Amino acid sequence: MDLGRYADDGWFAPAKIAEMFRTSSEEVARSAGLGRDAVQRRDRVRSVRTQRRLREMVEIVNKVRPRFGSDLVAFAWYRSEPLAGFSGRTAMQLVREGRAEEVLDYVDAVDAGIHA
Repeated sequence: MDLGRYADDGWFAPAKIAEMFRTSSEEVARSAGLGRDAVQRRDRVRSVRTQRRLREMVEIVNKVRPRFGSDLVAFAWYRSEPLAGFSGRTAMQLVREGRAEEVLDYVDAVDAGIHA
């Protein structure tokens, strides 16, 4: 898992994430459950909450990337594919609800052949 490609100087960088996912920083913020301000102001980008949400989103997308073959398709899955056992919620919706760990556990279970 090469999370460094999403970071600058040890901080998750919304602009780099947006470039990898071929979208805007504002869309990255929305996908992580953050306001636009959180990815535009340097002090907000480096806040614990912003960095945690960006890390959670990137970890999930990075974890499913091998099954889809690209960051772009993995990001589309993150945003739009309803997950079994989560009342039709997507990974993005669950991250926005603070349930990223459950998404990571779900991905691990699916990878292990245990279908949720």
